Amino acid sequence: MIPEESLYAIALRECNLIGDINFHKLVKTFGSAEEAWKKAKKEYTQTDGIGKKTVADIGNETYLEFAEKEIHFCEKNNIRIRLRHLKELPGLLNECDDAPAILYQKGNFDDSLQKVSIVGTRNMTSYGKRFIGEFFETTRASQYISVSGLALGVDKEVHEQSIQQNIPTVAILAHGFHTLYPSKNKKLAENILQEGGALLTEFNSSRKPDRENFIQRNRIIAGISPSTIVVETGFGGGSISTAHFANDYNREVFALPGKITDPYSQGCNQLIFQNKATAISTIKDLIDLLALNPSKQKIGELFPFSETSIQLTDGQEAVYQSIKANPQVALDDLAEMISTPSYKILPIILELELLGKVKSFSGRQFMAI
Repeated sequence: MIPEESLYAIALRECNLIGDINFHKLVKTFGSAEEAWKKAKKEYTQTDGIGKKTVADIGNETYLEFAEKEIHFCEKNNIRIRLRHLKELPGLLNECDDAPAILYQKGNFDDSLQKVSIVGTRNMTSYGKRFIGEFFETTRASQYISVSGLALGVDKEVHEQSIQQNIPTVAILAHGFHTLYPSKNKKLAENILQEGGALLTEFNSSRKPDRENFIQRNRIIAGISPSTIVVETGFGGGSISTAHFANDYNREVFALPGKITDPYSQGCNQLIFQNKATAISTIKDLIDLLALNPSKQKIGELFPFSETSIQLTDGQEAVYQSIKANPQVALDDLAEMISTPSYKILPIILELELLGKVKSFSGRQFMAI
């Protein structure tokens, strides 16, 4: 039996101008969705930033009727309704200011396990596929949940590799549970549930997979995990928005670098260049940074370490030695030290990161490895 609070929460969230943030403000003021539904229209002045126009739809019986149908749909289809104001959302997601007021769940989700979000282009190359395969094979002994968006390409590969390695996986949908998009992944979605994973969405059963929903969905992928890995993406790809959300939430972002001529590596390279993601150099380093702590078996490296010494150019050497002598030096301070404009230093730092000589941190700070 679904609690009555869910009924009022769905009705309240369905009102025009009541988005996730306004919903949160109202239930914080009135104590519950039910009380907000009954009182907010007359007592809206109690809530900062809420005007008469915002609450105009509250109390409309049409929304309560819709909510009743939605609850019946959820009960019939074994869908759990999780409410943010009752602290039922996954812990990390609940910390986000714009977290969804309502989250619909099918399947199992163990919030005590670490989460790793992995996203990328629908046009995955063999390079991206190899990385995903090696990552999951190497981490199969670790206890964590993979998170992705059930799209074709990278997302599909992430879910399939998770299932193959017996790692629980969660798919975040951009529509309600009345449909499954893309339809090609219907069997995959069933497998996710059968293998102990989950499907999550903030959208009720009336919501179709409209284009704007995918960007909105991406904030959940970013917010639910402490770390997001961008495998392959072009300039302006949807995964770029996921990385930006993760940055806004102060989460770690990692990107797989590639050739500047490869269109689906250009987005990753840009994230690294703009210091919005840490470059992935080896699977081992990535796993260490994620603190997944797999078994003590030998970990293969995507870019194997070579004992051959790397010959740096004069420019690279100058930047490297300055960073080495000043751990976690800021970009502006580095520019002043070597009397070189910061825009000329950044490409050199990217080269050093790809060579495994330098590691970047938030706030445009760098350390020699």
